[in-house]
Amino acid sequence: MAPSNPHGSRGVSEGDVEITAAYEVAGDEGQVIAERESDPRAQERALVARAQAGDLEAFEALYRAHVGRVYAVCYRMAGDATLAEELAQDVFVRAWQRLGCFRGESAFSSWLHPLTVNVALSERRSRRRRTSRFMSTDDPAAFERPEAKPAGPEEGFDLDRALATLPPGARSVFVLHDVEGYKHEEIAHMTGVATGTSKAQLHRARKLLREALER
Repeated sequence: MAPSNPHGSRGVSEGDVEITAAYEVAGDEGQVIAERESDPRAQERALVARAQAGDLEAFEALYRAHVGRVYAVCYRMAGDATLAEELAQDVFVRAWQRLGCFRGESAFSSWLHPLTVNVALSERRSRRRRTSRFMSTDDPAAFERPEAKPAGPEEGFDLDRALATLPPGARSVFVLHDVEGYKHEEIAHMTGVATGTSKAQLHRARKLLREALER
């Protein structure tokens, strides 16, 4: 009498095992793909990789995702909406040119942020050089006049508008230190001023903002 088949009337062949394994592999791959599609960081890395390969649509997607944050930093640093728009565009032009340097070791926004700050600071230094060619004074503070009027009491306290009234040097240090979280030593290196000057500018900015808040 032949021994009974433990798998029932139909035996499990090698082909059945291969098919089952194939389905399992396909299922695992599908799960991995689904996880990638639901992971924003993975999506961003994919966009960056495509942009680095020359895909303009991928770079436009990165632009749309980050332009708001870039503009906000530029506006707080520059204190002028039109100039902030120009600076934001310049940031993304430079980002496109330097995209090959991005290695993906951090988030794209983390790589983009110091580039944004550098563009804003570079513009401020350039503006001061242009101004100094046409003005002569022994008082450097003369070049740091407020660029906008403070908001009236009926409008409430608007930080961005209040920042726009600060002298450029004090505004830059305040944004870098109190908003962006840089240390005075880092600010001194980025702006080319002494650490003590950075601290003095921050004190000045806070004093002026307190006065604006009390109005």
